[in-house]
Amino acid sequence: MLSGLRVVEFEGLGPAPFAAMMLAELGADVIVIHRPGPGNPVAGARNLLDRGKRSIVLDLKDAADIATARALIARSDALIEGFRPGVMEKLGLGPEEMHAMNRRLVYGRMTGWGQDGPRSMTAGHDLNYIATSGALWYAGAPGHAPQTPATLVGDVGGGALYLVAGVLAGLLGAARSGRGTVVDAAIVDGSAHMMALLMSMMPSGHLAMARGESLLDGAHWSRVYACACGGWLSVQCLEPQFYAEFLSRMGLSDDPRLAAQHETAQWPEQTRILATLFETEPLSHWTALFAGSDACVAPVLRPDEAARDPHMAARSVWQMAGRGLSPAPAPRFDGQCQTVTPPPERGQHGDEIRAWLDNTV
Repeated sequence: MLSGLRVVEFEGLGPAPFAAMMLAELGADVIVIHRPGPGNPVAGARNLLDRGKRSIVLDLKDAADIATARALIARSDALIEGFRPGVMEKLGLGPEEMHAMNRRLVYGRMTGWGQDGPRSMTAGHDLNYIATSGALWYAGAPGHAPQTPATLVGDVGGGALYLVAGVLAGLLGAARSGRGTVVDAAIVDGSAHMMALLMSMMPSGHLAMARGESLLDGAHWSRVYACACGGWLSVQCLEPQFYAEFLSRMGLSDDPRLAAQHETAQWPEQTRILATLFETEPLSHWTALFAGSDACVAPVLRPDEAARDPHMAARSVWQMAGRGLSPAPAPRFDGQCQTVTPPPERGQHGDEIRAWLDNTV
């Protein structure tokens, strides 16, 4: 879908390279500027998030390499960087200078705290950002510390995906007006914005400020339960017809203790009843019991187990590529699932990129 568009990415960690990977898998020619050296210690020399990209190694402390970076930016539609505010300006690669030589450029900036504000220059990580934005508050049972899937809610959900949306919107705007824009994608902004779905339930009384009293964070029918084997089972039968199907499969349709689905005062005892039942059988038993039903129950799987799940396998959601298991690109177009390509070696395309620059104006 993005064939013909060129994106320059400055090597970073987490959400910025994830966003660039997604643009590459949507068809853009993404050129990642790697720093000299073996790569960051978290991702290693061949970063999974570099798949689908071309790589050139540039030393941004070297004047000649800075000139090469400028030449790439001048010939590109978009730029992605994830440095602290002001770093690109110090390199002479800030938005004002880059727009002066490429007025159509969409300049994508990825940070945790944003380009301004009291914390904009301080360090932070995914958990800090979603804690501050409010997105972490409902993640966990009352009386227990909030927990969240590592890097998913902040770095990916509130960060990378918002940067992708911003860059795509900027590209559409540039196509109409001939002028680029600066996209300020901050994880605190995006993760707070994602709360709109929950906040929409507040007028109806289904969202409370206290943990454990809202529609989706305290109910016995919206939980993960332990099984006899040590496995875990997710249950989230929100609608009454699905709750009825859940009770029927469990043989609890006539149990008066579970008849009231939405009485919050009964949720703790109803949770205890279900927890006791689920601990009597292994995960395989419950998976078989709910198979093919509308009870909204599913096992909690490790990635390698998910790859073997019949539904996931049928859609080729997990694939083997490069160093091991890798998720397939998403979304799909016209029902086609892309094949995962391994990430390039650092600097693998340096010669061809320089040759192309030498032959273009």
